[in-house]
Amino acid sequence: MNMTAQHKGAEIGISQLSKVYHTREDEDILALDNIDLTIERGSFVAVVGPSGCGKSTLLSLLAGLIPRSSGEISIDRETISKPHPKIGVVFQQDLLLYWRTVIDNILLPIEIKKLDIAKYRDHAEELLEQVGLGGMAKKFPSELSGGMRQRVAICRALIQEPGLLLMDEPFGALDALTREQMIMDLQSMWSRLGNTVLFITHGIDEAVFLADRVLVMSPRPGKIDLDLKIDMPRPRKWAETHEDATYHGYVREIRKIFEAKGILVAH
Repeated sequence: MNMTAQHKGAEIGISQLSKVYHTREDEDILALDNIDLTIERGSFVAVVGPSGCGKSTLLSLLAGLIPRSSGEISIDRETISKPHPKIGVVFQQDLLLYWRTVIDNILLPIEIKKLDIAKYRDHAEELLEQVGLGGMAKKFPSELSGGMRQRVAICRALIQEPGLLLMDEPFGALDALTREQMIMDLQSMWSRLGNTVLFITHGIDEAVFLADRVLVMSPRPGKIDLDLKIDMPRPRKWAETHEDATYHGYVREIRKIFEAKGILVAH
């Protein structure tokens, strides 16, 4: 990526971050335990871990959707505790409003913030072109496939050009072929935009293919067991990368962590 693109990304700082949930039975559940992390501007970081390890909790804290129990989160060295304009979020479900057209779904954040919709309409059209949905602006979600709807959700997250894009298992509900295409599309989009991405996934292969760094989280309470730098050239081609010995070495290293904890059974 060039330096001009990298300036669009946000720098993330996480210091001694913990999250405790209080249950109706008056129990305390420690979901995240004392996380320290710096994410460089313009980097792509993937987080993998077993169900219940706190991956989505970490994303929700960064998005400002839930309060932290202790610690600090900063974006470009500004401490945050609520949703921030530099952040866009994509969830596993597209969460499109079925009664709004594609373009009106993308412009929803602009409308909510009472910004000038007319100024953003051309940008929304450009985003649709970039994700291969040119000409779909007036369609309704019911007229689109699952992969198309998820592309619209990504456009909605990108409409304000966020410095940080948070993605919570965004391809988990897609079939294998659509997922593969979306992974390739995301790589291309990120290389053009140069923003910072935090990508939550269950898929080790997905994480290694996309990321500059893979963070492996432990079972609850969530901690970072491994911070693995992925040193492979870009752009990464699907078939070639999946045949590459370096790629398989990274995948094995992550699998060994899960096998050691009994999350995956070694064969």
